[in-house]
Amino acid sequence: MPNGEQSRKIKQFCGCCRFVFNRALAWQNEQYQQDSRHKFSYSKIANLLPQWKKELIWLKECHSQVLQQSLKDLETAFKNFFQQRADFPKFKKKGVKESFRFPQGCKLEQNNNRIWLPKIGWVRYRNSREVVGEIKNVTVSQKCGRFFV
Repeated sequence: MPNGEQSRKIKQFCGCCRFVFNRALAWQNEQYQQDSRHKFSYSKIANLLPQWKKELIWLKECHSQVLQQSLKDLETAFKNFFQQRADFPKFKKKGVKESFRFPQGCKLEQNNNRIWLPKIGWVRYRNSREVVGEIKNVTVSQKCGRFFV
């Protein structure tokens, strides 16, 4: 149950991740057209991320690890394609399965029904079940105008 500012930031993070994913996929397609032997490399594309942040100032407002996880998702999509487990990766559309992932830095207060998301802050949530163990990563998704963690 995020407030207005938190909702805006969550939507912005979703948009930034979608943009980075689509831009990396377009870059990969260009590289492949120039040289058909070119293979996908996460490290090459991750090195382009700081350059993109300099070009597009609004990307700096998004947490860097969230953007890197978006590139990791693209890497997984290419691995699945090359191992013939999935089709060629497609560009992400706005409003369809929008989500992003924090690999670390999240804190959970179950007794107060709050979760800490970096660059967003403490967000209240409705607890459906108790979380047992340690949180490794947190995925925030939006479906039907509601947010899920």
